[in-house]
Amino acid sequence: MSTYVLVLLVVGGVFLLYLLIFQILGLRIIKSNEVAVVEKWWSIHGSLKDSIIALHGEAGYSPDLLRGGIHFRSTLMYRIHRYPLITIPQGQIAYIFSKDGVPLTPNQTLGKIVPEANNFQDVRGFLQHGGQRGPQRGILREGTYAINLAQFVVITQKEIKAIYTGNKQERLELESMQGTLTLRDAFVPVVIMGKGNDISDLMGIVTVHDSSPLQQGEIIAPEVGEGHASYQDPEQFITLGGRRGKQIEVLTDGTYYINRLFATVEFRPKTVVPIGYVGVVVSFFGIQGVDTTGSDYRHGELVENGCKGVLQKPLMPGKYAFNTDAGKVILVPTTNIILKWNRGEVGEHKYDQNLSEVDIITKDAFEPSLPLSVVMHIDYKQAPWVIQRFGDISMLVNQSLDPLVSAYFKDVAQTKTLIELIQERSSIRERAVIEMKNKFEKYNLQLEEVLIGTPKSSKGDIQIENILTQLRERQIAEEKKITYQKQQSAAESEKSLREAQAVAEQQSFLTKSKIQIEIEGNSGAALASKAEQEANQIIALAKANASKVRLEGEADASKETNVGIAKAQAIDAQVKAYGGAQYRIIQEITEKLADAIKNTSVDIVPKTMVSLGGNSENNNSTSPMILDTLLRLITLDKLGISIPEGNATISESSVPESNIPETSVPEINVPNTYH
Repeated sequence: MSTYVLVLLVVGGVFLLYLLIFQILGLRIIKSNEVAVVEKWWSIHGSLKDSIIALHGEAGYSPDLLRGGIHFRSTLMYRIHRYPLITIPQGQIAYIFSKDGVPLTPNQTLGKIVPEANNFQDVRGFLQHGGQRGPQRGILREGTYAINLAQFVVITQKEIKAIYTGNKQERLELESMQGTLTLRDAFVPVVIMGKGNDISDLMGIVTVHDSSPLQQGEIIAPEVGEGHASYQDPEQFITLGGRRGKQIEVLTDGTYYINRLFATVEFRPKTVVPIGYVGVVVSFFGIQGVDTTGSDYRHGELVENGCKGVLQKPLMPGKYAFNTDAGKVILVPTTNIILKWNRGEVGEHKYDQNLSEVDIITKDAFEPSLPLSVVMHIDYKQAPWVIQRFGDISMLVNQSLDPLVSAYFKDVAQTKTLIELIQERSSIRERAVIEMKNKFEKYNLQLEEVLIGTPKSSKGDIQIENILTQLRERQIAEEKKITYQKQQSAAESEKSLREAQAVAEQQSFLTKSKIQIEIEGNSGAALASKAEQEANQIIALAKANASKVRLEGEADASKETNVGIAKAQAIDAQVKAYGGAQYRIIQEITEKLADAIKNTSVDIVPKTMVSLGGNSENNNSTSPMILDTLLRLITLDKLGISIPEGNATISESSVPESNIPETSVPEINVPNTYH
């Protein structure tokens, strides 16, 4: 046998062996990370009619998979579809589309979950326990799964894993489904994470797409409890009676593996009621409530929580995961609200942005615009009553308070002239607060203050400005008058101050002069007393001499009668000549007083003399006489001697000039300040 023939025999043997082992016997080696779907070409049990999976040995796809190992499936009867195990990465979700099963009911959009399917890894259990064809409520979370791709299509974010039958329409539908899931961001779980007061502090509003529809009249589905694990267990949600549509229950912070074909999630910020506000809840969801306002209130109803309508209890300051599809929260400020009837000025709350000055007509036919400000307060317990009655605060201001305040001040203006309106603003404001407070209380409002501005004239009208100018000029005149009075008082005070300063500067000299005057006064009193004693002594001696002469005359009357009579006559003549004993005493006292004044160093008489009368030619001649007379009168008064009325005037002729001693009158130094 030649070598060529031997080679042919070997090759033929190998080929026959290959046919025997791999084709006739169907040797198949499946790796441990792979699975294989067996497709039967023919069977003695016949072919499938309305299904894809051959549960009873029919021709078609087998429900059972070939796992890792060596398997024999003849190519004459079987076709093997081998592919890797399905792996879902961490933090991702895969969706299942079932090709075979019971059709969906009319109210279903997703196939029910079959626990016997073991996460879609048991096709036989899935189909035998009522598994349905189409998209499934169940999802695949992270992990590795041995899934029969002939029965189930696995849709991930990156690819669609399936055994196609060559139908292009099937592929397009699956791709469309993948695109829808991508738009819903459905391949990752729902993550809600709060970040303080930032708007990123969100909540999730859920809309369920598969279940029984809402009942008639409802716009949002009620809560069904926590058994459905926040929409992560669709089958349990439906079992508990959950309905499709918007859900009253929201998702708060956390991570949720939700089938986005079953329920979609819309992110919205949480409702924040800031400090200084309360939130009045208007609920669109709930049962028919019982009115809590009483029979006397005719503006609407307030209801308890869980009822439709305006809730009696408002939300206090805080953060709430409030479903804004089930109701709305109207913020009502509990701090003072300032409303300004003035164009261009808007309060902090901006409720007065449509308000303007009140056009009034005064009693004297002026037509100014009156700017106003009203400060009011809403009790937080009364906030639901206000919202129930007016809808919101802006509507309250524009439709109720604006006409009320405008009408009140229009009425007041008609009873006042423009001047009275300006000058009596304080009393008008006080009366307005009292009278308008009752009206505000009827609206469940608390009036705090009313502020009245200065009336303004329309553009081009100067009459009001002229009136105000006159008032200003009048006030300026009054202020000037007061200023002048103050200046006059200040000048007088300054004069008194300067006089006091002058007195203070001369106080030392005045004190010394006063002390010296007291000393000289005491000395003069001593001299006057001594002079009085000497006068008494002279009188006594005179009387004694007179008695002696009389006695001597009587004793020697015969001898010396003529001589005695002559002496007596001489004495009487002497007395008459000198004015009697009293005038003699005065003369002696005056002489001594003049000596005392002459010897002292104190100025008794001012250097500058003020004339009491007469002309300048006679001043020098009459001054000494006046001074002498004055000194004599002072001395008589000190001695207690009274001058007869006939002798009240002492002239130069009454006393002999030769008997009046000449005395020098010292000059008295007086400061120039005194004239």
